Amino acid sequence: MCDHGGTSMGSERAEKHKKQLQVHRETAASVLQAHHRMGSTATNASNACCFCWCCCCSCSCLTVRSEDESIQRSTFERKPGETANCEESPKPTLEDVHSWSMSFEKVMKSAAGRSCFRQFLRSEFSEENIMFWLACEELKKETNKTVVEDKVRQIYEDFVSILSPKEVSLDSRVRDVINRNMLEPTSHTFDDAQQQIYTLMQRDSYPRFINSAVYTDLVKNLEEPPPEP
Repeated sequence: MCDHGGTSMGSERAEKHKKQLQVHRETAASVLQAHHRMGSTATNASNACCFCWCCCCSCSCLTVRSEDESIQRSTFERKPGETANCEESPKPTLEDVHSWSMSFEKVMKSAAGRSCFRQFLRSEFSEENIMFWLACEELKKETNKTVVEDKVRQIYEDFVSILSPKEVSLDSRVRDVINRNMLEPTSHTFDDAQQQIYTLMQRDSYPRFINSAVYTDLVKNLEEPPPEP
């Protein structure tokens, strides 16, 4: 019975990815058509797929950029040796920790709260959700057009592309919005997607976080008086 269930789930996921891949290919084609309608030269049109950044084509521009991308990795990856203990850097107060149980907003507005929540998500293998949210927050602070375009591309490849191991779960409507926004990338390209992931974390992960050992152990450690010398 379990084998049949696993096979069914695998088939459903494969079918989902196949449909998403088709959507991305159609989007790339629409970008090319749009450039032709605007009177783009053949040279410009050949690079049009760069604007969709869907990572599902083998265009030469992705090959040329591959060396740079291997060097410029996402700043939101956890560095080797980085602490996974949410009591450290920054260390929350007992008041801070108690406030997190009042609302998800208080968790996300606190640097210590985000750190602890991220540790919890890591234990559930869904750390990519807060990584994506943080990347979007950083993107919205950027004003340089070139840097914005680079960050938009990196975020897409890291969290939206169906080929990424850190792909976040977005519905078809939001993906369509992203694909349209990718034609003219801005610091708000992923606003709808960021809100959807925020809501997902709030409704799904946050209640479990408050009842998790990560949170309860932290409260207990902060409530206990320090040992006497």
